[in-house]
Amino acid sequence: MGVQLQDTELVVMTLDEMEAIRLADYLGLYQEDAAAAMGVSRQTFGNIVSSARKKIADAIINGKAIKIEGGMVNYVRGDFLCKRCGFKWSNPSWEESQTICPNCKKDK
Repeated sequence: MGVQLQDTELVVMTLDEMEAIRLADYLGLYQEDAAAAMGVSRQTFGNIVSSARKKIADAIINGKAIKIEGGMVNYVRGDFLCKRCGFKWSNPSWEESQTICPNCKKDK
């Protein structure tokens, strides 16, 4: 809207919150699979994604800018495409168990 950032309220999201949104909402992973990709429990993942969604809603509803911060990150990505159902997902940890399609549960 042409408003300078210095005149806009900020909502601060952590890198964990951004990653949770990417896994759950952008990639469409189930919470159990997304939690495994992040190396946290399903309950912890649920808390992280809930917090992130609330911050995003606040920014959208109240016209605030979103700032993402949280320190240094090493990012390694493995992208997969299921030959059976066509589902695409990312496995940032390259774990062998994550080669099973989160959508159809087949190893293709």
